[in-house]
Amino acid sequence: MNLKFCILFSFFVRNVIARGGYRSTSLSSAADLGFENESYAGSGRHLIEENQSHHPRTDIARGYMTNSELERAVKEFGRRCSHISRIYSIGESVRGFPLWVIEISDKPGREEPEPAFKFIGNVHGDEPVGRELLLLLANWICDNYKRDPLVDLIVDKVHLHILPSMNPDGFSFRRRGNANNVDLNRDFPDQFFPWNNNEDARQPETKAIMSWLREMCFTASASLHGGALVANYPWDASLDKRKNYYACPDDGTFRFLASIYSKSHYNMSLSKEFEGGITNGAAWYPVYGGMQDWNYIYGGCFELTLEISDNKWPNAKELPTIWEYNKMSMLNLVASLVKTGVHGRVFSSDSGRPLPGLITIKGINYTVKTSGTLADYHRLLVPGERYEVMATVPGYKSKATHIWLEKEEATNVDFILDPEVSSDGTLLRSICDCGRKSRLLSIGYFWGTHFEVYLVLIVVLAFLCFLLTRRIKSNLLKQRSPPKRSVLTV
Repeated sequence: MNLKFCILFSFFVRNVIARGGYRSTSLSSAADLGFENESYAGSGRHLIEENQSHHPRTDIARGYMTNSELERAVKEFGRRCSHISRIYSIGESVRGFPLWVIEISDKPGREEPEPAFKFIGNVHGDEPVGRELLLLLANWICDNYKRDPLVDLIVDKVHLHILPSMNPDGFSFRRRGNANNVDLNRDFPDQFFPWNNNEDARQPETKAIMSWLREMCFTASASLHGGALVANYPWDASLDKRKNYYACPDDGTFRFLASIYSKSHYNMSLSKEFEGGITNGAAWYPVYGGMQDWNYIYGGCFELTLEISDNKWPNAKELPTIWEYNKMSMLNLVASLVKTGVHGRVFSSDSGRPLPGLITIKGINYTVKTSGTLADYHRLLVPGERYEVMATVPGYKSKATHIWLEKEEATNVDFILDPEVSSDGTLLRSICDCGRKSRLLSIGYFWGTHFEVYLVLIVVLAFLCFLLTRRIKSNLLKQRSPPKRSVLTV
């Protein structure tokens, strides 16, 4: 019996995988193992990690950058490549380590009518390959700008944001969770089970990501993981908790994006476990509270979960090979934002100003918001098909047009909308709620485009206030002056 147990236990541990959970591909749910808590599914891995936490292996991280070295590398990149980059932080980890981001663009920090892409590495502390590859990617782009057409396309037409490590504390502890031992890929709001909808109770790393997406419009995204070799796409789970294919409204587009990564990879598309090297998350195994689905639902961002190495923490000597296997996949995925899809802006016909609004595709139950200031949109779609695209802004007449999306070429469509007229003949104005940032940016737009008018109004108001103040002071002085005494003369 002991021999049978050892054989079964070793088989279980050998098949444990990485994406957002502790389960193996041969297991469908925690209930199958008799565990009530989903976090203990695949408990062989979980118990091993808990036991090893008392005896940390110092050699496993040899050759990998420490958090301090990563920080220095990011700042050094910012100095070396300042002409196409900027460095900023989106927050701090539990232990106060900054979550540094590298933005790469020909105009970093400036808002342009261009799509934005983000890479996030080291979501799980014990999966550090992503943080190394993302620094290699940033430096490779810097070194090859104006030398490689693909790099030029990315730098000139996309705003690329790179967060090398979302979980620096977990990396320090050599474990999956953060400093509070919370799996960050279980800490986001979930569409099926609202157990974690209290934002104040979430981890600081999670809240930093959520705030980031409120401040910035990302078209697409990818998080890098380790322990398997596959490109994973939504949905990551289903309402019945079963391991079945569960398609999101943009299933075709996600399969297209995942295939770009897989087919550009050295051997991902040759997988015998995953057809074409891609998988629907719920078909692989359900994940609740994951970052991928939250990005798509709440952030308007098409995110993939990329498993980029069979080993969670491979020997550092393997990193150059893993980088070469993934380099073209990463570049082609980012470049796909401008190589396909429909892009454009929305304007008002009466004033010519940009109109923040909504873009919908007939037959796809998903809405994309334009940006607030420039009202630009970037709608990813499967190429080689015909679509009906509609722009909608409250207070304006909606417009739709039919397009044929070429396989290797994006389509640009600008919409010019006419104001609606009420029954009494007055024009209705937009009351579109496009988020706090959008409203603030719109104010900034009007201020910038009508500066002279506002300046004159301010001067006139200031002068009127001055006259009113003098009048008030004059009246007060008259009231306080003692009455003149009359002198009676005889």
